[in-house]
Amino acid sequence: MPGAKDFKRHAGLVDQMAGALGVDLEEQMMRGRLSFAGLEDAVLACTGCHKPGDCEHWLATRDGIAAATPGYCRNADLFRDLTGR
Repeated sequence: MPGAKDFKRHAGLVDQMAGALGVDLEEQMMRGRLSFAGLEDAVLACTGCHKPGDCEHWLATRDGIAAATPGYCRNADLFRDLTGR
């Protein structure tokens, strides 16, 4: 089970990935397209990733809205559903 520090790191990565894709997670929740449990599941899926450093680098080098997540993203399907791409 991930510790609080890991959970916070990955919660931040999920939020940053959403932003890189042009997705406002809070808005998606208000529209009923994402539940709180779904967001928790996304963060927990992210904690199982072995490439958080690669993700942080990918996010840091983004310029503008990305078309898709990196191939290794464990939440690619969720983000694809939320973006419609």
